[in-house]
Amino acid sequence: MDLTETVRISVRSLQSHRLRAALTVVGIVIGIAAVVTFATFGASLKADVVSEIEGSSANELYLVATERDESGFGDVGQPVFTEYDLAQVRDIEGVQQVVPRGLVPVSALTSGNRTVARRQVTATNATAFERATFDDGRAFRNGAEEAVVNVPGARLFPGNLSAGDSLTITLASGERRTVTVVGVVNGTGGQLPFSSFSDQPRVFLPADPFYNSVVESPNAVANQRVYPQLTVVTDPGDTTATKERVREYFASSRSDAAALIPDGYEVTAQTNADLVERIERIVSRLTRFVTGIAVIALVVGAVGIANIMLVSVTERTREIGIMKAVGARSRDVMELFLVESVLLGAFGALLGVPLGIAGGWVATRYAEIPLTLAPGWAAVAVVVGVLVGVVAGLYPAWRAARVDPIDALRYE
Repeated sequence: MDLTETVRISVRSLQSHRLRAALTVVGIVIGIAAVVTFATFGASLKADVVSEIEGSSANELYLVATERDESGFGDVGQPVFTEYDLAQVRDIEGVQQVVPRGLVPVSALTSGNRTVARRQVTATNATAFERATFDDGRAFRNGAEEAVVNVPGARLFPGNLSAGDSLTITLASGERRTVTVVGVVNGTGGQLPFSSFSDQPRVFLPADPFYNSVVESPNAVANQRVYPQLTVVTDPGDTTATKERVREYFASSRSDAAALIPDGYEVTAQTNADLVERIERIVSRLTRFVTGIAVIALVVGAVGIANIMLVSVTERTREIGIMKAVGARSRDVMELFLVESVLLGAFGALLGVPLGIAGGWVATRYAEIPLTLAPGWAAVAVVVGVLVGVVAGLYPAWRAARVDPIDALRYE
């Protein structure tokens, strides 16, 4: 039988049972749409995360002390980096700048008539703002009773904080300190790239005089401030080699961190490239897992096609007998039913892909991230839809081809 004629007969058969065919296609549409939706959302999430990280300077090393089985992605780790370590790292070849970061426990922030509960603010030094963009004002001066807030932090208070406003900080001990807000910043250097994702309100204070976490330096033999995070800005053309030199320093007995770090912990030094590779791997695994769950809907759709085709074989037994009586071969009959099942799968895929893209768009709008299409997954979805039709139609087609024409003609 000619393929064109086979397709024409298949389409006519499906049209004669429009409602049944439509309900069968719905199962495939739901499965394909679910796969494309999750794949699109995963691709969008990965692209957004990677763009956030790559938007940071490529020549920065992020150092934290974390447990050996942890990734070191958190905002803070164990405080092990002393002022002595900062001075030693500054002298390492290829290092241009060292930015420490610590946390100051607080209970509240007050400006004007508004008091906001907060658990902590960030302590650092003026070098964190050397490449920052200020909406208003400037960086604080080390040793001064001054503060810098980010844009969300400024919005905590009526009328928004601006340079020159006073801010009263209630420390966890109950002591109240009043500082002058000298700048409103869009972003700072020296923070882990992941710190910017949450877009949380942040207040930055100079480590001197607000940061009081101290420890006795094993090498300097004196009490010094100790920080949980360092950012090392390197020579852009020597980042990899500088990273190894910094690692060697913290692995040696010359560093305070090597003596202060708890058992089971280690100092991790990661660049943006390291973070991008790791986060891409994590998001890809999550996307594959969630998409795999959506494939279950495709299996349900395949069962629906198989069921409807078996019903069709039973209903059309007499038609099959007539076809064979006038010369149709078993192969022609099998081909006819296979084409019908493939058409059902293909229609489901073609309808499911745009529906899935629309679902991905809705998900990205809800998550407030840019839409990034996953054309590879869309192509796979169409192919899978066709394959589902083939696989689901094989047994019914084989069963139809085995119908005896004499028995079929007697069938009522």
